[in-house]
Amino acid sequence: MSDATYLIRLAEDDDDFILGLVPRFVDFSLPPWRRRHECIEGIRNDLRRHLDEQPVNSYLFVAEDDGGELVGFIHLQKTQDYFTGRSNCHISDLAVVQAHEGRGVGRALLEHAEDWAREHRCQLVTLAVFPGNERARAVYENAGYAADLLRLAKPVR
Repeated sequence: MSDATYLIRLAEDDDDFILGLVPRFVDFSLPPWRRRHECIEGIRNDLRRHLDEQPVNSYLFVAEDDGGELVGFIHLQKTQDYFTGRSNCHISDLAVVQAHEGRGVGRALLEHAEDWAREHRCQLVTLAVFPGNERARAVYENAGYAADLLRLAKPVR
């Protein structure tokens, strides 16, 4: 990891950049019942909806390096905790440009999410990650994230 700093700002006219990173969300082994193209299409459609409609409690941020190059993004959603009813900050999406992996971009985006959550009086920062996404899981665990609920699935045939 480097000591680089990144400017993290609200996404404005960054739709193409954000949508261009969608394949990064399936760049690892998926559960056998998941199809790569279906995941890409679903994620792209969800992000497109959030970019177009800008729903309440949905916030997209991009990270720029010191040269102004876009290097990653994070999508935060303010949610309500099922058990306590308090506000949580959910990291819906986080992606880093492959050429910038290992340079602290993901960590900077996580720190931004945590700062944002504190400012918005959230109790928890939550996220979901595929089991096969070992690189992301390691980043999250190194940042102090741990399992809260475990979602299991079984295809019905």
